[in-house]
Amino acid sequence: MNDVRRLLAAATGHLAGADSRIEAERLLAHVLGRSRAWLFAWPEFEPSAAQRACFEQLVDARRRGEPIAYLTGRREFWSLDLAVTPDVLIPRPETELLVELALARIAPDRDCVVADLGTGSGAIALALARERPRARVLATDASMAALAVARGNAERLGIANVAFAHGDWCAALGDARFDLIVSNPPYIEAGDPHLGAGDLRYEPASALVSGSDGLDAIRAIVAATSAHLVRGGWLLLEHGWDQAGRVHELLSAQDFADVHSMCDVGGHERVTLARH
Repeated sequence: MNDVRRLLAAATGHLAGADSRIEAERLLAHVLGRSRAWLFAWPEFEPSAAQRACFEQLVDARRRGEPIAYLTGRREFWSLDLAVTPDVLIPRPETELLVELALARIAPDRDCVVADLGTGSGAIALALARERPRARVLATDASMAALAVARGNAERLGIANVAFAHGDWCAALGDARFDLIVSNPPYIEAGDPHLGAGDLRYEPASALVSGSDGLDAIRAIVAATSAHLVRGGWLLLEHGWDQAGRVHELLSAQDFADVHSMCDVGGHERVTLARH
């Protein structure tokens, strides 16, 4: 028999790691067009031969290291079901800290204008736009392919208070000014050994690597942001676990005020905020 129960057991044995069972469930649920809960309710269901073959191909791809998000074309972020492709960075749970901190600075009962630089799949921009309907959010990216993914997510999710612009960091903003600018730019050092491991091997290098010290993109953003923030406006930047001190220095050199960092769930300073 080739029912759900046996297929999952076999796939779990082929996959490595503590999450092998969950990964097998996600892949089979994707192939069947069902939820993981459905798999638990119908363990005796027998997929078709074509479905089994597709599932086995996905399991083999995952065993080689291909990210689950790219294999299924989906990733959840801030309770949003986002489409993802190899053209965009896979949204991480730790980036939800950036969203939380931004929302705390966007009043729900007032109009405001927000920019998300380097939007990728649109995860941050769409989360902010969904939570703050009175905000007008501009999502930018230097990659047209990434913008197509983000725009598609906005349309599919029915989030209308977000627009899109093509360009490199602040160059995409024109002469507009914003109440808040947020970014999760690339911040990994070129040559970092982690780039050759895990999901990072498959993600776009342009969304990961930023110069010899990982700070090239953040330097560009910090240097140009003042011209695009209203007085008292906020800049929020996600960065590497050990980069907060250097990001503080960059912001202070540009006369930003109230520079401080917030820790992620692991206790690492992950997001730095500053007021114009």
